[in-house]
Amino acid sequence: MLVTGASGGIGAACAREFAAEGATLVLHANRNRAAADALASDLATPALVVAGDLSRESDVDRLFGEALDRFGRIDTVVANAGIWIPDAVPIESMSLARWQRTLDANQTSVFLTFRAWFRDLAERRPDRASAVLMGSTAAVFGEEGHVEYAASKAAIVYGMTRTLKNEIVRLCPRGRVNAVCPGWTRTPMAAPALEVPGAVERATRTQPVRRVAEPEDVARAVAYLASDRLAAHVSGEIVTVAGGMEGRLLHRDAHGSDTE
Repeated sequence: MLVTGASGGIGAACAREFAAEGATLVLHANRNRAAADALASDLATPALVVAGDLSRESDVDRLFGEALDRFGRIDTVVANAGIWIPDAVPIESMSLARWQRTLDANQTSVFLTFRAWFRDLAERRPDRASAVLMGSTAAVFGEEGHVEYAASKAAIVYGMTRTLKNEIVRLCPRGRVNAVCPGWTRTPMAAPALEVPGAVERATRTQPVRRVAEPEDVARAVAYLASDRLAAHVSGEIVTVAGGMEGRLLHRDAHGSDTE
């Protein structure tokens, strides 16, 4: 199986979860190859590390070439690679460069990854395959100051997941595609935002379960959706892992106010 963005946070947790189930792994990294190598050495199952920028066709082709040369097939893909730029910028001030950078990293990379995988499925015609796309609660509720991130994740969650779950069965009769939408999760990418005083209290005011998720919370949901034993008849579904998050305040702040 392939896990993109496996060098840390949710991707690394997914790799560990699948390794515990005995999966053979292809671990993708972009800028942090060393972390992916360290992760691979800690796993009890065979793991191949391939580095590359998944928004580039040549890097995606090389990734699948190396993976298929080593293992012969990829049965499961977890499309986790992506970026979130911490600085909040309203749309009227957002640069085209930031918009394009985020869409390339979060959306084009998924398109190229799945195009390459589906081409392999078209040649092999296996009976079963599964995929999980990594979305975000920003796709569900939006995220002020991060319109490019919300747009990129919404395209993955609603457009790609629900289209690819129909296309995969033309190549693989029992193929499945689902998505997971994490909320605030303790990852290196989210750490700067969560370390701001009062950030966790504010972030969890829309959640009945008032805590920030751990990467393992998300990884277990991914493992469930990827499993042909547990979720064999689940496809095109979007699972939110965010403590019951809603688009409204559920808790007063420390001063008893319902406002931000």
